[in-house]
Order: sequence, then structure tokens, then C-alpha cells
Amino acid sequence: MLLKEKRITPEQLQEALNHQRQHGGKLGFNLIKLGSIRDDEITSILSKQYGVPSITLGQFDVDPAIVKLVPVETAQKYQVIPLSRSGATLTIAMTDPTNVFAMDDIKFMTGYNVEPVVASEIAVAEAIQKYYGNAPAANASTGRGGGSVSALEMASRAVDDMPALPDAGDVELLEEFEEISAEALARQGEEAPVIKLVNVILMSAIQKGASDIHIEPYEKEVRVRYRIDGILYNIMQPPMRFRDAIISRVKIMSKLDIAEKRLPQDGRIKIRFQDGGQMHDIDFRVSCLPTLFGEKIVLRLLDKTKLMLDMTRLGFEAESLTKFEAAIAKPWGMVLVTGPTGSGKTNTLYSAISRINTPETNIMTAEDPVEFNLMGVNQVQVRENIGLNFAAALRSFLRQDPNIILVGEIRDFETAEIGVKAALTGHLVLSTLHTNDAPSTVNRLMNMGIEPFLVASSLNLVCAQRLVRRVCKNCTQPDPTPAPALVQAGFSAEDAKKVVPRRGKGCDKCNNTGYKGRVGLYEVMEVTDDLRELILVGASGLELRRKAVDEGMVTLRRSGLLKVMEGVTTIEEVVRETAR
Repeated sequence: MLLKEKRITPEQLQEALNHQRQHGGKLGFNLIKLGSIRDDEITSILSKQYGVPSITLGQFDVDPAIVKLVPVETAQKYQVIPLSRSGATLTIAMTDPTNVFAMDDIKFMTGYNVEPVVASEIAVAEAIQKYYGNAPAANASTGRGGGSVSALEMASRAVDDMPALPDAGDVELLEEFEEISAEALARQGEEAPVIKLVNVILMSAIQKGASDIHIEPYEKEVRVRYRIDGILYNIMQPPMRFRDAIISRVKIMSKLDIAEKRLPQDGRIKIRFQDGGQMHDIDFRVSCLPTLFGEKIVLRLLDKTKLMLDMTRLGFEAESLTKFEAAIAKPWGMVLVTGPTGSGKTNTLYSAISRINTPETNIMTAEDPVEFNLMGVNQVQVRENIGLNFAAALRSFLRQDPNIILVGEIRDFETAEIGVKAALTGHLVLSTLHTNDAPSTVNRLMNMGIEPFLVASSLNLVCAQRLVRRVCKNCTQPDPTPAPALVQAGFSAEDAKKVVPRRGKGCDKCNNTGYKGRVGLYEVMEVTDDLRELILVGASGLELRRKAVDEGMVTLRRSGLLKVMEGVTTIEEVVRETAR
């Protein structure tokens, strides 16, 4: 670049390269030392090379309070000088703005996001001498004859101590270097209280029966919340200085790229601990998302011991369960489970699969992600980034001689089309959709572009579901409610006179919430011949709903009211999750 801009001659370059071989150091440093080029010219070239703004440190006064943010040892080790702070961002002058490890170390110890600008080695060395005074160097050694060390000699030593850069084509060495550095960061975490803090967050979530952990950075605080029985609770606010340390620790545990802070990442943590004398394994699904003030991390707890595969215990009404079991026992057709995220759709599908999983059947699943490993089931992890989406997986399944196909989610026309065709050619297809209730699923498929006659002939059953909190069995007590309120919720006038809802008083077992565990509400719509005729003529969701109710479909609200009558849940929970 220097030659191209005619700032130096080829002879000067050769002279500097010869000097570099004898004395070491960077090429720019040797050019300045030989007087071939000025300090500010090197800085402007480095700025262009790295795509980072440059600064003339000699013309810049740094606030002593800012200087104190970075210890002298770190400043000398990485040849950096802190310049200014704006909000949560610390600007530092560096000789090498590509040094990710230097920026990570400074971010870790200060708690600020780091923004680099480039400055020459001599200018940085002189600034360190100016602002840190006669503090001992990181590689403490005296000058010749016990005299003071000049800024130029100091910079020269710092450069000599730097490790040699690998060759441009030495990719393997670079990857190995990154791995070693991650291990070093992990060891550093073990020495600090951050590892204990993260372990406490994980173990406390397991003990409290949480389904998700949210670690959320804000401008002036970090918040940790647990989702317990579907509701988020504030648990703790760790000190702000631990923000980046906690995030780095979780990313190291889940084998994510700790240097990548601008893009979302997904990973997995598997931990083993002793519980009542027995070893217990739990998986955490980790999602990392960049937000305004740092990365938000959500960990989903996947505890195989909590996976309930007994369909009779999920919360189905007897009649609804009979219809569902009959639909999954059919040799072909489509069974859809619908509901919002976190409504237990995966559990219902896994329960269905375990019910029909026999040595005579070939079961193939495409999931994003695979949450639990099921024995005897061929599970495929969808990977959108390499083109293995639900449609591609489903297309491949049809060449694998399947009896039963489970598609994690129907998101687009292509997946829906292949699923419908598979259901019409002798396969049982199970999948999920995001709809509010069972009848509207038919319209959703048509909106995707599936012809009404294909929907009518392929669809066997639709099951809509929600999860509501169970009343704690340890502290349950009667909760007399006025009849008008019960009628307003959906009870008949006759039932309202007899129903006595129950409520949890609050005890140690339920963390004084009155609720412990969750139960499903199910709306099971069997696609009968009458409903097929309505689908063929393009009936609305409302008409389909009326017909299904006439044929005995238990709606989500009715399913909830039946559980209120049994004392399983409260009216507030049913009203919160369902519509009349």
C-alpha cells in the first residue's frame, strides 16, 4: 500500500525489510525508525488497511478517570490506550485493531463494549508513558545502566515480545489458536466468581422447575428471569460488571463463538449432577440474540425425566382422547396439532409417536430442533443454513420407505403440499401449525395455497391446545365464586349453581404462587364426512366450528371449564388462555 501511494521507494522498503530481519518488530515501526516515513503517514495507511478510524494521539488529551479503566499491565501487554467513554462504549487506541483477544479482555474487565481506533506503535508507547507514568512494565526490566527506558525502546520491546504471526495460508494454525484461546477464557472463568454464578443460575432453575432462563442486559442492569409454569418471574439482578462475563461463560459452555457478538447463535449445554444419590442429565437449548445493550441469552431446559409420554395424563377429556387415538391409529392421513409457542405441542406429538412406535413401523421425524431422543424413531435435525429445511427433509423421507412421518412445523406452501401428498399416498403424517383454534386450521392450509379438495381428503383430525397452571395440591382450598361470574366465564346457569372452584392458598412447595405444574386444554376436531363437504364448498372457520360443536367437539374454553369443575385449575387461568 505504501509503494502504491508512492510514500516510500522499493529501495527504502528493502532496507526496512533487512532491518526487520535483524531487529524484529513490525514493518511500519522499522520504516519510521529508519526515517523513511513519518508516524502520521503510517497511521493513515493502517486506518485504510484495517477499515478503522485513525487518531493522532499527540493531539489528544485523555481524562485520567478513563485511563484508570484499563490497568497499566493490560495497556502495555496489548499496546492500547483508553481514549473516551460514551454510554456503554469505550473507545481505545490500538496498534493492531484486529486483535480480538485484546478487545475481549478489555471488555471483560471493564464491562463496556470496545470500539477500536488505530494509532502508531510509537504514539501508543509514548501515550502509555505519559498517562501511566513510571509504572513498571509488564515484562519488568530496567534500561541500560539502570537509566530510564525511552518510548521508542519500550515500543521496540513490546513488538519483540509479540508472538510471530502465522503464514497467510496456515488456516489450521489459526483454528487451533482460537481453540486454545477459548480454553484459556474458560480457565479464566473458573478462577473468577462468574463460573459459580452461572452454575447457581442453572441449578436454581432446575430446582425451581423452570422451563426457560432469560439473561437480559439493559443499560444500567442485568436481569435474570425464570419461566415457571408458563409465567416469567424476576429472580436476580447480578452486578453490571458481570454482564459480559456471564454471557461469555454461557457461550463457552454451549460451544458458541465468543468473538461473534453481532449475529444470533444457537447452541446446546449438557450438564450432569447428583440428585438424591442418582446421576441426572439435563440439556439446555441456548439461543443468543444481539440486543441494544448486549446479547440476550435464553436457555430452554430439556429434562427427559419431565417428558410425559402417557397420553391419559396430559389432560385430554375422555371423548377427545378416544378421537385422537383413533386418528393416529389410521394407516394414512394427516393429524395436525396447533397452538402458540410453548403450548405443549411437541409433548403431544412425542406422546402420539410413542403410542404408535412398534417394531413393525418405520417412523421418520424432521424437527427444529430435536428436543428429545426417542428410541426406535429416526430423527432428523433441520438445518436451514445448508438447505435442509422441512420440505427437503420431507421429500427425502418419501424415499426412505416410511410408515409414519412427523414434520416439526408446516411453515410454507411447499412443506404443506408435500405433507398433504404424503398423507394421500399411504403415509400417516403428524405435524404442527400456528393457529388459534382447530377449525381455523383448515382455512390456514387453504391460505397457504392447498386446494380445498386436497385438505378435505387428507385431513383426519386437528387438535388445538393450550397449557394452564394446575392448582397446587398441597394448599388447595375452595374459592366460592358468584354465579353471575361463572355464567360470564361460560358455565350454564344450572352448572353455575353447583360449581365450587378451587384455588391454591400458597405454600413452600409452590413458591407461594398457589400453582404447581401445568395441564393441557384440548380442542379435538375430528374431520367427519359432513365437515369434509363443508370444506369442499369453502365454508368459513365459523361455519366449521358450529358444525364441529354440533357433532360433539369440546372447545378449548369448555375443556378449561371442565377442569375448573374438577378443581384442577382456576377460572383466571382458563380466561387468560382461551376465548369464548
